[in-house]
Amino acid sequence: MSFRRCLLAASAVLALVGVTVPAVAQEDLIFKKSTVWKMLTPDDKLAVYGVDDPVVEGVACHYTVPEKGGVSGMFGVAEEVSDVSLACRQIGPIRFKEKASQGDVVFRERRSLIWKKMQIVRGCDAKRNVLIYMVYTDKLIDGSPQNSTSSVPIMPWGTSGDVPKCSEWVR
Repeated sequence: MSFRRCLLAASAVLALVGVTVPAVAQEDLIFKKSTVWKMLTPDDKLAVYGVDDPVVEGVACHYTVPEKGGVSGMFGVAEEVSDVSLACRQIGPIRFKEKASQGDVVFRERRSLIWKKMQIVRGCDAKRNVLIYMVYTDKLIDGSPQNSTSSVPIMPWGTSGDVPKCSEWVR
């Protein structure tokens, strides 16, 4: 059973017993591009994924991550590097589904078998009414300073002149 399926199953069990689990987005693979050719094993690639914010409707983020090929990549045991780029945009009218805390996790993915994970987190710049998204990787023992940040100013969409304030949705 894949890690994502295990996570979904665990979330369902916790929901049945009344424990609330924060909403975490599901990614969509947009495309991959080979960067290093390998003769008998999969190539090293750059992969572009899209995620919708599970709490803020109308915002989507795209991130690019390197994926190792070779034997370790073929068997899913490669420790991926920490390089990740991020771009988030308003793609429709913004609606907040629930209140959230500064730094809440929007998306999380393992980048090695045990030790490393990548996370996209969200914050609110109340003074400027801007949503801030940051992606970073961390390890159980040593963290990584490598990160990327993207901001989404909350703007009117279409004929709707009513713009929500992100500060009203921060716990």
